[in-house]
Amino acid sequence: MRIEAYSQIQQMYNASKPVNKAANATKADFKDKLQISGVGKDLQVAKQAVANAPDVREDKIAAIKRDLENGTYEVSSDDFAEKIMEQFGQTLA
Repeated sequence: MRIEAYSQIQQMYNASKPVNKAANATKADFKDKLQISGVGKDLQVAKQAVANAPDVREDKIAAIKRDLENGTYEVSSDDFAEKIMEQFGQTLA
């Protein structure tokens, strides 16, 4: 499973907010505090799920190998064309 917008998620993590140095200089007892929004927590859970997911679905691979060995593997030309069109953001009518 792949997330196409992964680079956008990384950009969100790398973005930094401007810091008001004058306000920080006047507070002698300031303590660091980390707050993660609900969206940030959801993104972290999604990122972890993607990291834990296998890249190869062994059950699908085994079925295709079996069909290839038996000579029964067939690819629908309609399905093939549909997948190609999806890559370019279009659908067949």
